[in-house]
Amino acid sequence: MGILHDLITNSVKRRELVTRDKSFDGVKKKMVFKPFITVSREAGSGGRLIAKKVAKKLNFKYFDKKLIEMISRKSKQRQALIATLDEKERSFMNDLVHSLLNPDYVSEQTFIKSLFEVVLSVAKKGNCVIIGRGGNFITSQYGGLNVRIVAPYLVRAGFTAKYEKRTLYEARERVKKYDKQRKEYIRQYFSKNASNANYYDVVINTNYLSVDEAVDIIVTAFKVKFPNWRSIRSLKSAKR
Repeated sequence: MGILHDLITNSVKRRELVTRDKSFDGVKKKMVFKPFITVSREAGSGGRLIAKKVAKKLNFKYFDKKLIEMISRKSKQRQALIATLDEKERSFMNDLVHSLLNPDYVSEQTFIKSLFEVVLSVAKKGNCVIIGRGGNFITSQYGGLNVRIVAPYLVRAGFTAKYEKRTLYEARERVKKYDKQRKEYIRQYFSKNASNANYYDVVINTNYLSVDEAVDIIVTAFKVKFPNWRSIRSLKSAKR
């Protein structure tokens, strides 16, 4: 794994030179965050499975649907309702109409504020993998390892058809739908293009790499970026 390790090391260190000491919207860094990982993914690329395996391998907490549960508690709204808003674009008119007609409706402002607070709170504690929701943009000034999982459209449709037991047509439509929703969500709330590789430390194409190979690359990149990091498990073992 020598050549692979060197490539990852050089890539991560170059990015560190570019991003070091920068602040978000001119605001100086004040909070200190422990090491964490964010995973952005294209629909059907295997990003969720990879993120789960990375969390398990590093003995990290994994935050996906758990974020919705936490937002629900913070905003004091039903979890099922919050889930319908997850990673979706919101139009001003739609937001206005629903807020007037539906007393249980969660406003855009409430949802996004709660999302930011929840993601920042879990990232600050470190030792976690946060998937989606623009996590890399929310935590951009706090230096986690930001990962993007991609694959060609037809490959992702094939993965979706195989693992979700769908027809190829259904899988293609599903991939298109979720790709569109996630990209528009990132564009609306962060004014960014989620597909821009410059926003990530590592971009992995699962057309060429297996899930386990992708996991190994992310874990290696994490250890390169945070050489002094030690897992909870390692710390416990050292005390014995």
